[in-house]
Amino acid sequence: MEASRRFVTVVWIGYLLLSVSIVQADDRTKTRSTTRTISNTPVLSSLSPPSGQQGQTITLRGQHFGSRKGKIFFGATELAEKEIASWSDSEVTTTIPKGRDQVGVQLMTRRERKSNKLTFTYGSNDTGSETGFLSNVKVLANNDLGMHCVDDNFSTFSILPPFNTINAQVIAQNSNGIPQLLDKNAVILRYSAVGDTNSSVNSTSIGKSNFWDYAFDLFGATLVEGQGIKNYYMPADAPDPLNTTFGWSDHLGMFSAEGIPIFPIDDLGAPNPYPMLRITAYDAKDPSLELAHTDVVVPVSDETTCSNCHATGGSASTAEGITWSDNSDISAQSRTNILLLHDQNQGTQLSAQQPVLCASCHYSPALDLAGNGQPTGKQVGHKWMSQVMHDYHKNKMLIPGTTIYDSPAPVQALVDPATNAGGVPPAQQQACYQCHPGADTKCLRGAMTEAVTCQNCHGNMEAVGGSHPLQSYGPIMQTGANAGETRKAWSDEPRCQSCHTGDATNHMTPAGANLASDGIRLMHAFDQNDPSASPFLAINKRFAENDDKLFRFSKGHSGVACEGCHGSTHAIWPGDAAHPNDDIAATDLQGHAGTISECNTCHKPGSLPLTTAGPHGMHNVGDNRWALDEDRGHPSFYERSPDECKACHGGDLRGTVLSRAAADRSWQTEWGIKKVSKGEPVGCYTCHNGPNDH
Repeated sequence: MEASRRFVTVVWIGYLLLSVSIVQADDRTKTRSTTRTISNTPVLSSLSPPSGQQGQTITLRGQHFGSRKGKIFFGATELAEKEIASWSDSEVTTTIPKGRDQVGVQLMTRRERKSNKLTFTYGSNDTGSETGFLSNVKVLANNDLGMHCVDDNFSTFSILPPFNTINAQVIAQNSNGIPQLLDKNAVILRYSAVGDTNSSVNSTSIGKSNFWDYAFDLFGATLVEGQGIKNYYMPADAPDPLNTTFGWSDHLGMFSAEGIPIFPIDDLGAPNPYPMLRITAYDAKDPSLELAHTDVVVPVSDETTCSNCHATGGSASTAEGITWSDNSDISAQSRTNILLLHDQNQGTQLSAQQPVLCASCHYSPALDLAGNGQPTGKQVGHKWMSQVMHDYHKNKMLIPGTTIYDSPAPVQALVDPATNAGGVPPAQQQACYQCHPGADTKCLRGAMTEAVTCQNCHGNMEAVGGSHPLQSYGPIMQTGANAGETRKAWSDEPRCQSCHTGDATNHMTPAGANLASDGIRLMHAFDQNDPSASPFLAINKRFAENDDKLFRFSKGHSGVACEGCHGSTHAIWPGDAAHPNDDIAATDLQGHAGTISECNTCHKPGSLPLTTAGPHGMHNVGDNRWALDEDRGHPSFYERSPDECKACHGGDLRGTVLSRAAADRSWQTEWGIKKVSKGEPVGCYTCHNGPNDH
């Protein structure tokens, strides 16, 4: 007996030493994660969706599940191994079994270690308004990119036609008050014109561009003025309601209006790169019955310009032997000069073949309307459009008398001697903004612009141009990814998880990396010693996109699109004071700007159990029971699962950026009303003298 006791003691001490000293390395990223305690106990952090019906797919997320299939329990129902579709250490996918009401979902590993339980709610199969399903209807809609670009002149060459895209989902509560996503069989979506905060209205595209004069020559499309390439129109131009009606995208699994021909000019002729459209949901069985609407910004810019260098007399238009353009229209002049330069360098005769579609030779996924996925015809053998533009210009961003920066912030040349900190250069001095919208129109704006430039996420022009092969973890499609692949435009992009690598207690800290002031997020999405700027893959997937997908194609909590809650790529909520249109949709949906985080936006107040099964492992937001309920609320939850609390509230439980109040809050406590201000980190010390103060 004594020998056995000594053996157990030795094993336990060894386990403790291992748990406090082990450092996990990832050879692919050459990074070093933070020290963390290793536990064999499986932790179930979320169910996606947390409610639904028999036969639907459900994903269980957490950690320490093991690599081999174990068991899953829905109440007393045990799922056989063959019923489990996939199993990894952090994610399991299966099918919801038969059941009713609310049940506890629990996971058991192959080694028969049981996880905590999360509550799953069975809903009805209501699908129509006659059953009382269509109540508390909400439209989650957003532009798929923070800024779409369009040429300001189509007479010489074209890079991008008028082509804006809005994606949308519709959520409603069934007769049990449980939210469900509705499809094309339940609702119809249409867009219409609406004024913005300055009463600017954009309802028509007619008379705002010369696109339709050259649409056939450029795209082989016979279009009437106002008609888009995908047969969508601006609301005032549409000959039929079908021309402003959303289609259903099987690829996205949501509603989509792809190719709206909008321009950054309102109906009074004033420039407005942030026009608004109203997205309205109608009952599919009674299309005259409006159910709900949301007003969204549909950003578009014609600031994609080449004139900074290619206008006659500019740094790229001074060579001898070429008769440079004297066109009084600076845009047409610059574009003609580019064709002349291309003819001289490449032996082409493009200047005599105007208008020219650049993508006819240089493949661009943005203009792959046929969905080929790769170069075809004349495109074969030529570099992709993005690759040739960035790689060719990587050392040519020169404007006399102006320093142009092509590096991530902080830029050391702009160090403030008073603070010894670097700075973000003015838009006019950033390399990306010499061509992309930015000097005037803000392509990158919103929550991510305080301390970063484009290069913090994408790398410099050399990296974007594919001058260096990606690391094995670089391609967005990790299935079958190999080292040495070249960056693919519009797909091999930075990931959210590349900077948001985990939570307050478990996140990546690569060697030499710059952390944000919160000590959690990375300031660079890639290893600064990697010339390809391959975006990191996080180990902790709390804030990761779906596997092999970009943020704008990913879905999270209960199948809701990531952009539906966070806003568009490059314009993440909340916006800033200079761009108030960005925040209108979020404010309409939940009462304040910022990420959609209020549970009552979609859920019936008080209908949710107290849980941490919300998006990214969040607990109920704005639910007073969480503060008051001693038996089931936060005190007992902390006693059961302290690590889950620390993940957002911090290892010292004093609050972190992940536990900031999204709006002014007040709670009824046993000692009275407690108030916190928007942006204030919430922790145990907000109300108590510490986590153990009762």
